[in-house]
Amino acid sequence: MVDDLRRELCALHAELPRNGLVAWTSGNVSARVPGSDELLVIKPSGIAYDDLRPERMVLCDFDGVPVEDALAPSSDAATHGHIYRELPDVGGIAHTHSPYATAWAIHGEPIPCVMTAMADEFGGEIPVGPFALIGDDAIGRGVVETLAHHRSCAVLMRAHGVFTVGRGPRDAVKAAVMCEDAARVVHAARSLGPLVPLDAESVDALYHRYQNVYGQH
Repeated sequence: MVDDLRRELCALHAELPRNGLVAWTSGNVSARVPGSDELLVIKPSGIAYDDLRPERMVLCDFDGVPVEDALAPSSDAATHGHIYRELPDVGGIAHTHSPYATAWAIHGEPIPCVMTAMADEFGGEIPVGPFALIGDDAIGRGVVETLAHHRSCAVLMRAHGVFTVGRGPRDAVKAAVMCEDAARVVHAARSLGPLVPLDAESVDALYHRYQNVYGQH
């Protein structure tokens, strides 16, 4: 099971540079070990994306401590662990510094829900979480506190970057791609004039359709 997760995560990490979501070695994706309330698999720290291999993905506990002889895990491992500990339905997490979304995070401004694709994926605006230092679970606490008041699967952590959550790591990476797309398109739209947010009833209808009807069921 863990080997399967390592292969899946290695493939998903290739999507981050391919979609322009990261620079150099920044960013990471993790997965909860199914059935576990204490283990996750995550990218190793400071390893170039081209050098990632399934066997290099790190199995660690929710405090970010490796449970076997391995490379050092991402410095965000404890952040991911806190989110898994507090949100048991979350099975995957992605973290990026994608340029447009991070610009909104630096500005400390939520991305308003002004187009149907945002209502579909995020069910409203993409919120901003508090600034927190890297290295322990402080960022994770900020993500969890922010998500408690929104149904968005993405948070813009102030002056930092994007954290997204999903039922699995693929959902989290998809949300990161959609978040950057929304940040870019809404930025462009605002340059043309004032924005008009979608009304709450339409947002609810779009979110319900996309989450429950769209795609193959």
